[in-house]
Amino acid sequence: MLTIAGKRGEAFCDGMTRRGFLRIGGLGLGGAALPQILQAESSANHKPLDHKAVIMIFLAGGPPHQDMWDLKMEASTEVRGEFRPISTNVPGIQICELFPQMARMMDRFSVIRSMVGAGGGHDAVQCLTGRKKNGPQPPGGWPSLGAVLSKLAGQVTPGVPSFLGLSPKCGHDQWGDPGASGFLGPSHAPFSPFRGGGKEDMVLKDISIERLADRKGLLKSFDNFRRDIDGSGAMKGMDTFTEQAFGVLTSSRLAEAFDLGKEDPKIVERYGRGTEKLTADGPWKRLDQFLMARRLVEAGARCVTLGFSRWDWHGGNFKRARQDFPLLDQGITALVQDLHDRGMDKDVSVVVWGEFGRTPKINAKAGRDHWPKVSTALLAGGGMTHGQVIGSTTRDGGEADDRPVEFPEVFSTLYHCLGIDARRTTVDDLSGRPRFLVESQYAPMPELVG
Repeated sequence: MLTIAGKRGEAFCDGMTRRGFLRIGGLGLGGAALPQILQAESSANHKPLDHKAVIMIFLAGGPPHQDMWDLKMEASTEVRGEFRPISTNVPGIQICELFPQMARMMDRFSVIRSMVGAGGGHDAVQCLTGRKKNGPQPPGGWPSLGAVLSKLAGQVTPGVPSFLGLSPKCGHDQWGDPGASGFLGPSHAPFSPFRGGGKEDMVLKDISIERLADRKGLLKSFDNFRRDIDGSGAMKGMDTFTEQAFGVLTSSRLAEAFDLGKEDPKIVERYGRGTEKLTADGPWKRLDQFLMARRLVEAGARCVTLGFSRWDWHGGNFKRARQDFPLLDQGITALVQDLHDRGMDKDVSVVVWGEFGRTPKINAKAGRDHWPKVSTALLAGGGMTHGQVIGSTTRDGGEADDRPVEFPEVFSTLYHCLGIDARRTTVDDLSGRPRFLVESQYAPMPELVG
């Protein structure tokens, strides 16, 4: 529990005294205080961003690539599936009929149909780090992209973490993984408000973040208090994690980014709300988290990760697709359109993918099983060249046929869009050994940034 001591009787509005006024609830790890969690895990005016950022959307469980953006109409019925392709606004590109909004703005997306090299495990590690979970690991493990950005670039805005994860705590915990800091240490771990009890557990003297966001007078008092503390030199005595906690809780920027009540109602409606109910042992189907991601980036975040639904469809593949494809279509297109409307599309890269693909053959339960041989990815923004399909798969969608793309190539591309040469830039591991962000053979994809 973090307590900032002060003189008795000196009260803010609502009768709050300086002594013991700051209390942080169980944000992220059951009833631990925010400094402990950080230590353990360590605008409406459409102003241009002063930083580059990435939004990573993880489709936990492995989405069925051949039913989404790589339909195989010439394959046999046991492979082809139930959906029909529709044309898009880019001549020659067709995608599943359940993605009509994406089809109307395909010129703002790039589909990779030939992702290869998946590790095969039910986890997000490869999508967060570009490296296989069971591959060679330095002591401490590989850091995720968000942790690397936190290390290399630091905070854009005081009080707004560089790296945030919006995924909830899942029954299969790896599906809610926001990304690890690895050997970079806990101070570069993601700030994950939904991994514990939720953002309602982030409280100041029992005042929830929702109430906090609406209490402008109280926030002004906090700002005055912080200036008093800074002037006294007390902040210099705090350790890194407590200082981070203090910065988060005394800044209005993070609270306001989470407060969708401050957003244009028409924009909120465009995104939709979805549902906070967890999908079995996987993430929820919240559409408003796409909007939160945009608002957090606008507030200063460099990397925001989120998970959407549970895609491990061993049975009822087409029934579940009819439920989830339209929701994903709405969330992704609302985000990408919003980024364009706000002039953020050159600065914010969006990547959508899962840990692997699904089997070409439909099983007896009308589902598709695990298939690491090939999968798909969707990219938008980042100043990349869009309106294209990269790579192709065989007639049954079982293997890459042309232009296989590996996970580190995508990471090299994302780093390039962030202004970082991943093949030359290093971060030191726990032994002081410099480690490249990606290996030298993985250049940025020329189709996207060449």
